[in-house]
Amino acid sequence: MTSTIYQHFYTIITLLNIPLAIAVIFLERRNVGVTWAWLMVLLFLPVVGFGVYLIFGQNLSKKKLYHINKRTLKAMSELIEAQRKQFREHKIIYHDPAIEDYQELIYMNLTSGFALYSQNNAIDIYTNGNDKFDDLFRDIEAATQHIHLMYYIVQPDILGNRLVDLLTAKAQQGVTVRFLYDDIGSTHLPRHFFDRLKKAGGEVAAFFPSRIPYLNFRVNYRNHRKLAIIDGTVGYIGGINVGDEYLGLNKRFGYWRDSHLRIKGYAVQQMQAHFMMDWNLASHAKINRDMDELFPIVEDCGQAGIQIVSSGPDQAMEQIKNAYIKMINSAKESIYIQTPYFIPDESLLNALKLAVLSGIDVRIMLPAKPDHKMVYWASYSYLGDLLKEGMRCYLYEKGFLHAKMIVVDGKVASIGTANFDIRSFKLNFEINAIMYDSETACILKRVFETDMENSAELTYEAYTTRSLFQRFKESCTRLLSPIL
Repeated sequence: MTSTIYQHFYTIITLLNIPLAIAVIFLERRNVGVTWAWLMVLLFLPVVGFGVYLIFGQNLSKKKLYHINKRTLKAMSELIEAQRKQFREHKIIYHDPAIEDYQELIYMNLTSGFALYSQNNAIDIYTNGNDKFDDLFRDIEAATQHIHLMYYIVQPDILGNRLVDLLTAKAQQGVTVRFLYDDIGSTHLPRHFFDRLKKAGGEVAAFFPSRIPYLNFRVNYRNHRKLAIIDGTVGYIGGINVGDEYLGLNKRFGYWRDSHLRIKGYAVQQMQAHFMMDWNLASHAKINRDMDELFPIVEDCGQAGIQIVSSGPDQAMEQIKNAYIKMINSAKESIYIQTPYFIPDESLLNALKLAVLSGIDVRIMLPAKPDHKMVYWASYSYLGDLLKEGMRCYLYEKGFLHAKMIVVDGKVASIGTANFDIRSFKLNFEINAIMYDSETACILKRVFETDMENSAELTYEAYTTRSLFQRFKESCTRLLSPIL
């Protein structure tokens, strides 16, 4: 009797997979690679796969998540169109003349990503969490108006508690404190972790929180952004989350090599706008965009050009991926990439391959030790064709490499939260700072070259000696790479 019930249940679920598969193919209009990945899950796991798709397979690009009032939207559109006109009429005077060669990249980000270009910015670069948090804590202590923080991971450890204690003290002083964290990334947070901050008047919100205990139907869509904005004048952006491991205190990984930026200038206002949109989506206590203190008058802080480019599953276009491809296609001499995960789609892989075949010095650096084995195996599977054509690959051995950086020709560079993987391009909410400044790009190029001294080069000859079992694992995970 029991076996008959199970058999009927299995048959019903299997039959339900048919219309679901049809929906994946004909209605969702997903990327071909993603479609095939989901069809394989539904085909080989007809019972489990059905549930997995319901949880992980939502398509947010058809949902209007962010609601912007007409007045704000009109003001944004006017700013964008005014700057587009300046570019079309060649009225932009570049502080760095070399950047004129990248006007098409700037214009594309402006047009499709609504990323205003500014060149009155000062940039500080961090390559580890200790330096970043030393300066962030000093800026928080000096705050007089507001502190806005957004992190994917917040750990309830020494660093996490230090940060919340400091924020609590600032809230008690009357400074407005808002803290946004990702519910999936910060799963280890105790329920009452932020109570002292809330009691002091601080506001806390979780992005896409679970409505049902232990079950989150938006688990596949994570806010991977890391932002800190102090008084609307100082902004932090990059790959470093809140946790002791980012200070190199995790025995498994040891030294944590990352990339982060401290920015002063108009670009901070763009970061502020992104924070506000995410906050207003996640919190019931909305921020009024018209508050003058959020967007103070910005003086010239430096001469670096910056665009703040974001992407997310709610958008039809993959803005950050498109920016990466455009940067790669614009290269004349060199492309240096650092990423913990390398799972490119065909368009990005072909762009890199064409660059290598064109004689461009293409170098990619990955961590020597993985933090997610399946993602690491999939990453390895994509290196072969590039290595065969002449790309150079380095495996960072000093600790764990978590940096997300690309430097082109020592002139333009990007640092942010987006890895070189399909998850970052399609599923996560990400944000990057693209910098148009030869001085900054040259510094980052030298950082890469210094990291090479702590890395082992992976040659094509060594790559081809991988065991049959290793190749099998890579092939299996590559098939699932669009949804890893």
